[in-house]
Amino acid sequence: MKAAYYKRNREIAIEEGTRPAPGAGEVTLKVAYCGICGTDVGIFKGKMDSRVGNAQVLGHEASARVDQVGEGVEGFAPGDPVTVMPLNPKGDDPIRRAGLDHICESLEFIGIDAPGAFQSYWKVPAHTVFKLPNSVSMKRAALIEPIAVACHDVRLSEIETGGFAVVLGGGPIGALIALVAKAQGAKALVSELNPFRIELLNSLGVETVDPAQVDLPALVKEKTSGTGADVVFEVTGHPSAIEVATQLPKARGVIMVVGIFAEAPKVDLFQFFWRELQMRGARVYEPEDYEKAIKLVEAGDLPLNSLISKEYPLEKLKQGLEEMEKGGEIMKVLVSLEN
Repeated sequence: MKAAYYKRNREIAIEEGTRPAPGAGEVTLKVAYCGICGTDVGIFKGKMDSRVGNAQVLGHEASARVDQVGEGVEGFAPGDPVTVMPLNPKGDDPIRRAGLDHICESLEFIGIDAPGAFQSYWKVPAHTVFKLPNSVSMKRAALIEPIAVACHDVRLSEIETGGFAVVLGGGPIGALIALVAKAQGAKALVSELNPFRIELLNSLGVETVDPAQVDLPALVKEKTSGTGADVVFEVTGHPSAIEVATQLPKARGVIMVVGIFAEAPKVDLFQFFWRELQMRGARVYEPEDYEKAIKLVEAGDLPLNSLISKEYPLEKLKQGLEEMEKGGEIMKVLVSLEN
């Protein structure tokens, strides 16, 4: 049993541990793969120390097999392939009573507020575990969590078949939003600065442009016969992106805020009044988004292998975090715990 602990100051310590036994209502999993998320990189950079503490196991984009089942848990058996929706609401508040567990005030995010998947064996609440078809590979299954994010974003946008979407940001989530939107019959244009990601997405059939090289609002008008985009997904969290986002939708179009803004950005509210635009937030996912993501992976509708840039063993987690932070020729990094 090994686990990788974030120790603050950009340090990751690989330590031996004790294989956890599940309590009532819990399942212990043998982790296969875990993806490195932008949130993991932010924690590694020290941006969430007040929340995470100084000895936390990170990681929440995991595929695994059931190791042990705790008392009262039904529907799972040792060896079952699974993934985890790492949300554990723990209290009672008005948002949860309204049925919105995924954004409630009492939400515990596993891998941030509780130990995550960068460890050989991982104990989680049974209600977070989703069984996978045997045909789904463990490597591809490690992308189900970010695919579920994309499914949630696309679902809340209400984009229709034949609709036109602009995605601002072609990183892992932006790429998956575009791919999920295309998988359900919409058109997608991605705006991205990274040359590697531009080339990769174009090779996967997702039209991607560099906004520093083209007039993005003019291009969107051209492609929509002057109408504008049905939906704009802002995935970067950068003030310049939300500024241009108001120039892209059609009248009564939708801007989906997916990126996380560290500070309140300047937004042209006149455009919302003048063209009756709508802005919607989208945070994490709900169970139906996980179910949709699992079906997409099972069907093989998404070019997931092409999105995986590198794979490292647990002992090289720090290197993977540093590469994701640096950017460049990288899309998605997986950590393997298969051995």
